[in-house]
Amino acid sequence: MIENSINKISSETLVFALGGLGEVGKNMYCVQYQDSLFIIDSGVRFPGVFLENMGKIDYIIPDFTYLKQNQSKIKALIITHGHEDHIGGIPFLLQQVYIPLIIAPRFASILIQEKLIDAKTTESPNFLEATADMAPIIFGEVKIDFIEMTHSTPDSFGVRFKTPNGTILTTGDFKVDLSPIGNDIELAKLARWGEEGITLLLADSTNAEQAGNSRSEKAVADELKILCRETKGRILIVTFASNVYRIQQIIQSAINSNRKIYVDGRSMEKTVAVARKMGYIKCPDSSLIDYSKLGAYPDNEILILCTGSQGEPAAALSRIASGEHKYIKIKYKDTVIFSSSPIPGNGLAINQMVNTLTKANADVLTSSSISNLHASGHAYQEELKLLLKLAKPKYFMPIHGEYRMLKLHERLANLVGVPKNNTFVCVNGDAVVLKDGNAYYEPEYVQPKPVDVYVDGKTIITEISKDVIEDRKKLGDDGVVGCVLVINASSNELILNPTLVQHGFIVTDNEIEILKYAQDLVTTRLRNALRGKTTFKQLKEVITTTLDDVFESKIKRKPIIVPVILDKNSKKIADLMGDIFI
Repeated sequence: MIENSINKISSETLVFALGGLGEVGKNMYCVQYQDSLFIIDSGVRFPGVFLENMGKIDYIIPDFTYLKQNQSKIKALIITHGHEDHIGGIPFLLQQVYIPLIIAPRFASILIQEKLIDAKTTESPNFLEATADMAPIIFGEVKIDFIEMTHSTPDSFGVRFKTPNGTILTTGDFKVDLSPIGNDIELAKLARWGEEGITLLLADSTNAEQAGNSRSEKAVADELKILCRETKGRILIVTFASNVYRIQQIIQSAINSNRKIYVDGRSMEKTVAVARKMGYIKCPDSSLIDYSKLGAYPDNEILILCTGSQGEPAAALSRIASGEHKYIKIKYKDTVIFSSSPIPGNGLAINQMVNTLTKANADVLTSSSISNLHASGHAYQEELKLLLKLAKPKYFMPIHGEYRMLKLHERLANLVGVPKNNTFVCVNGDAVVLKDGNAYYEPEYVQPKPVDVYVDGKTIITEISKDVIEDRKKLGDDGVVGCVLVINASSNELILNPTLVQHGFIVTDNEIEILKYAQDLVTTRLRNALRGKTTFKQLKEVITTTLDDVFESKIKRKPIIVPVILDKNSKKIADLMGDIFI
């Protein structure tokens, strides 16, 4: 289907997503004209709420099948900015696809190169630094240039593609902040581009549900200054490690109130180090301390900047809250500040951590409608409408958002004059096709069925079956029980009675007694089964059925049961449930 489709419209321009539609994160969009294919961003999505069902999954990334099949057409990977949901997938992309050139803003370029070093990537692609005022980059009949956008990290750009079939503009992530900490959005340039003509606009939909205008980053800076000055004890403040402008405000507020700063958490340490080196974060060495100096200053002269804003179990604040941190324990009247907002699906984990901190007698402050502890980096409804009015696109495709966000963004476009028939709410794999200045929608054109790809450690898993997901969930909830026995397959004798080995659920004396009861019962039933003709499969069913019944009826749990049957004659494992991946 792919080859036929490409051949059919080789003179047209395709715009499609491999990630980022119907979800927040995993951004990957593509523009293709004839034999020139341009990839925009290569991000990850964090499992978040899916952790409950997936077990140990670190990231979710797009399916790169289309890119592998059309590798010879790829001209460049173009990066809008340096957040993980836009650059986090690059090391995994480079494992599977040859990328000849990465065009990226300065800060994102450094972060990507650090990421490739950490991943021990053997071959690094060429890099070209993008700037908002650079001359158009020309690939045959396609011209590419950039526009400065305001976001929560430096060097955030929108990208314009001029093709023979029309002009495409993608905003990347943005907000309209009239008093930003960093660079201003180039509204005049956007209006000029609108006058020149934009055939298709792709715009960030993350906050399409939020009415009005987003809070200015300056308001957060003012609030942080007051808190640092007036708080009597230690301050522990948590924010996104990628929010460079927020980190700068936190550090400056600490310096102004004579607080020493301890940075905790690997991603936070790396961001601060890179941003300081590049001049985006200004902090003298004398203001930074290591853990050994935490006790050398009064509590009102300490600020701890750490990771864990989303309740991540391994992050610094989670370890502090649980008492598992090596160097930091919550003290009476410590103040913990969440300078962040919950990502959808993470609310429960954050609430649990807030409760734990509060029980430890910390004062916990979170952002709300009456406090200025966080400002989103994504545009609210009035800002989205302003962008649409200035860009004046003929056609509109909302991107980067869950499906309801995309639909709301479409409605906003209709309100400001984009006709309903000229808006395209797509899913990953759909295409918007441009031809001679017009556009139409082709569902499932590039990829008939959207596919998520999972990363477990450094392993890319192209598909996880429902059975495996259920096994991982059971393992996390109820543990695992192995049942090991030895038989003589020739004489149908039980040589060594079953031994049960458990992990993850036996915690009381009563449950230990139940384990012994289960072991005796499965022994009896196996001896009965061996009196007649039987198979290894039937013996395995006796084990799993017996143990499932005992554990569910006695302790209301369903651990994964792993039978291991050894044959005395063969001296090796004769049967093992090998379809469970733990």
